[in-house]
Amino acid sequence: MKEIDLKLLSGKIKEACIKANRVLPPDLEAIIRSGAQSETGEPARSVMNALSENLDAALEMKLPVCQDTGMAVIFAEIGQDVRFVNGSFEDAVNEGVAAGYTEGLLRKSVVSDPLRRVNTGDNTPAVIHIRIVPGDRVKITVAPKGFGSENMSRIKMFTPSATREDIIDFAVETVKVAGSNPCPPVVLGIGIGGDFEKCALLAKKALCRSVSAPNPDGYYADMEKEILEKVNALDIGPQGFGGRNTALAVMIETYPTHIAGLPVAVNVGCHVTRHSSFEL
Repeated sequence: MKEIDLKLLSGKIKEACIKANRVLPPDLEAIIRSGAQSETGEPARSVMNALSENLDAALEMKLPVCQDTGMAVIFAEIGQDVRFVNGSFEDAVNEGVAAGYTEGLLRKSVVSDPLRRVNTGDNTPAVIHIRIVPGDRVKITVAPKGFGSENMSRIKMFTPSATREDIIDFAVETVKVAGSNPCPPVVLGIGIGGDFEKCALLAKKALCRSVSAPNPDGYYADMEKEILEKVNALDIGPQGFGGRNTALAVMIETYPTHIAGLPVAVNVGCHVTRHSSFEL
């Protein structure tokens, strides 16, 4: 049985919160930096260049890439041969998030009650998803999620008679309805299958995938490509000024489902779809 000190976990989560908010994954950064070359109109090209300059400024000045530093979403894959010591896992996660958002000078955007709206002051609690896996390793992914894009996300309980094209149309319609609200170009995480909450979790998890890695199932890889092409044909463009870069990537995750249902969720991420991972 491997022991992991939760104080070490808290420190690593603090670092990951700061890093995720300042530095984008390299493959996503590369797509943003190359985006201006594909634009023919001056407004769209100018916006894509400005997004690249913003990434440079964030790195140079040690500032967040976006003022909305998000609600901290934590994906934890915990080996079944791991034993945590010196505290509570959930408390340790939230201590790390609080330290990261305070020491990293990140905006604190979480309210303690959804209707009474009093800020918690340290961006906790985080949203924590735990999966028990074989082995003695712990993998943590910290994914800050801003709500300009989160608010544009949708879920639909299709019937089993729905076709592949129906799902593609739903994803494209989601982006069309969103317009400029999620600060395009966007990244789309799409969850298909499971039940009501599982498909939403799949969609959120999809946003943590590498944007340069298509779905390993060719059927869904082709579907990702088709959705991306149709979304970019909408001419919403960077920040809604028109252009070819309405979306940067589309990632689909699937799960078995019930014979009577076909749940689908589209989780919209803005161009700063952030995540940082580490292992213990």
